[in-house]
Amino acid sequence: MAEVLVDDRSAVLASPDQSPRPTSAHRRRQRRLVRLVFATDALALAVAIGVAHITRYAILPVRGSVATHPRLVGVSLALFVIWMIALSISRTRSPKILDSGAYQYQAVARASFNVFACIAIVALVLRANPSRLFICIAGTLGVCLLFLSRYIWHAWVLRRRAHGSFLANALVIGGVRSAQDIMRKFVTDPVHGLRVVGVWVPDRVAGRNELIHAGEVDVPVIGTETGLSEALAVDTIDTVVVTDTEHLGHDGMRELAWALEGHDVDLLVAPNVIDVAGPRVHLEAHGNMPLIYLSGPAYSRSRTIGRAVFDRCFALLVLVGASPILLLAGLAIRLTSKGPIFYRSERIGAHGVPFEMFKFRTMVHDADQVREELVKHNIGAGPLFKLRDDPRVTPVGRLLRRFSLDEVPQFYNVLRGDMSVVGPRPPLRCEVDTYDETVMRRLLIKQGITGLWQVSGRSDLSWEDSVRLDLDYVENWSMLRDLQIIMQTLRAVLSRNGAY
Repeated sequence: MAEVLVDDRSAVLASPDQSPRPTSAHRRRQRRLVRLVFATDALALAVAIGVAHITRYAILPVRGSVATHPRLVGVSLALFVIWMIALSISRTRSPKILDSGAYQYQAVARASFNVFACIAIVALVLRANPSRLFICIAGTLGVCLLFLSRYIWHAWVLRRRAHGSFLANALVIGGVRSAQDIMRKFVTDPVHGLRVVGVWVPDRVAGRNELIHAGEVDVPVIGTETGLSEALAVDTIDTVVVTDTEHLGHDGMRELAWALEGHDVDLLVAPNVIDVAGPRVHLEAHGNMPLIYLSGPAYSRSRTIGRAVFDRCFALLVLVGASPILLLAGLAIRLTSKGPIFYRSERIGAHGVPFEMFKFRTMVHDADQVREELVKHNIGAGPLFKLRDDPRVTPVGRLLRRFSLDEVPQFYNVLRGDMSVVGPRPPLRCEVDTYDETVMRRLLIKQGITGLWQVSGRSDLSWEDSVRLDLDYVENWSMLRDLQIIMQTLRAVLSRNGAY
């Protein structure tokens, strides 16, 4: 640890001015969002319970029951109040929960389950007999509407962030290099919700007007001559991110947490571990020290009977459901250009095993023979060969590519067990010959019709980003993630982003 921290840590980490800090614009936006979510939660539950009440006691009444009976109305109102309280107790409207993607749905589901579990226990103890139809309709419709509400608000926030708003101002404490890495990640992917506005290196003297560059963003660097008060005054800081704890040490981290007390500033500590998904990260306490436990890569868990059954059932449903479109596409290809209906290409599958992949033919019959003449126009990243306006593509082929219909025959490969529905892109042999040891890890899992890189930009991504996303998928596979990618694929296909 640098000597300046040992001798003058109290000066460097002096508590900021204890006078109340003005509420930042981001905090005000967060609180408005929480109030709006509260209102939509109330509306969702009111609609669900109201529909259940009317259906059970007005449309399908039992003998002697009247929808306006005070006892029945009281039960519905009580369910509404208890459910709203349960959502609050479970902190489902906390800004951190609202910002956590899938975890907010888990929190809502857990709170809702607890409500109806308590109802069941109370009914059993009191020997009451609540209407099962009322409970079933209210519970199912209520959870669905709550999920829909959260999805809409989350999508709205992500859309705002993509346009540069609804971002928290962050002060990074640590080394310049690690700060630059985390800045680049926040700049390229604003959905994380953080915008770095300053970097504080507490054990280094920063030059005057020193800046860190990340993309088109320049951020000032603050050195050890500045205390925490001045560092937080760079802008209205909402979050402090510590990227290198060795710059502060154990005592410095504790004093930093104390210094931030009462200032409505979040403190985040980066473990310097990237591309590791949440399910692999576990926090454990050993001797009053929080340690992060990282479970092993998940690619071995992808080779399960359950996934194989899902792949084949899904592929069969797609092929049967899309059969009329497939017949029309095959007929159009046959009538408008010479050559076979299907294009067969050798691809390298899991563990380097080659297989024959099927696609609808979208190019002229001798397309491979003229490829060398078009290499100078290649815009593909890395070893990929891509042309934005490929002259070899037929008019029918261009239409098939626009809606990704040329990929549908690959579901036959899924039925055969060569591929999965979701996985890394199946590479050519000539591409695999250029892979280094790191990129070869893409072949540890079955190749897929769609994948993480396809729903993250498709042909518009750089080669490095494509590899990083494929490796992220391989290392952090889960069935839930496959389902999310399938849903995102439908959205990407309809928007036609990066499809050419």
